[in-house]
Amino acid sequence: MKKSEIKALEENLLIQIKKNPLPEHIAIIMDGNGRWASKRKFPRLRGHHAGAEAIRRTITASRELGLKNLTLYAFSTENWRRPQKEITGLFSLMTRFLKKETAMMLKNDISLKTIGDISKIPIGPQKTLIETIEKTSHCRSLNVFVALNYGSRQEIAYAVTRLIQESEKNSLSNIQPEDIERFLYTSGVTDPELLIRTSGERRISNFLLWQISYAELYFTDVLWPDFSKKDLYNSIIDFQQRKRRFGGL
Repeated sequence: MKKSEIKALEENLLIQIKKNPLPEHIAIIMDGNGRWASKRKFPRLRGHHAGAEAIRRTITASRELGLKNLTLYAFSTENWRRPQKEITGLFSLMTRFLKKETAMMLKNDISLKTIGDISKIPIGPQKTLIETIEKTSHCRSLNVFVALNYGSRQEIAYAVTRLIQESEKNSLSNIQPEDIERFLYTSGVTDPELLIRTSGERRISNFLLWQISYAELYFTDVLWPDFSKKDLYNSIIDFQQRKRRFGGL
């Protein structure tokens, strides 16, 4: 498809999106970098490099649309099982990406935040990550949450542990969901209304299990490095066509 045809398709989809309210928070499981590379007989890390470009496209498109919150599943607690060479390459790529894109985030009023236990991330990449978070902390147009060393079960266990510690001090009883929510990594952030997973897999993979209780799920066969503005638009249009009853009629 020619660039002019792609542009016309995107503009047509954008017109459809603007007829209905946007989701306030979209979360994405970015899956398929390895398969993208394997299909082309490239090293796996080449797929992660292509995936980084898809991240940039998605952040830019989200800002243009006027989304408020975008959460990206970048590195799970289970990903430490991967070969050390791939892990080192991933964090090196993250460092270069942040250094390159910080200016873009500042220019577009985009704030970078994280969820997960970043204390386990190697010192160099962790330092760059914290610097970018601090530099963009005043930005307000779009919050980009990157899930790093994140696992939802671990997050809930952490929140319950903190709640138990508080209850020992304040004699807390009759625990309510909002009590646990106060200690989640996402405390104070609107829950995702739309969860997207790429690459054809149809599972949640320990991602935001608490927060997506009422989210609409959207699965696409598109591998993450190929995820385009058009694919994001299609997921939002699909979301806007659904009726969200939350248990009511």
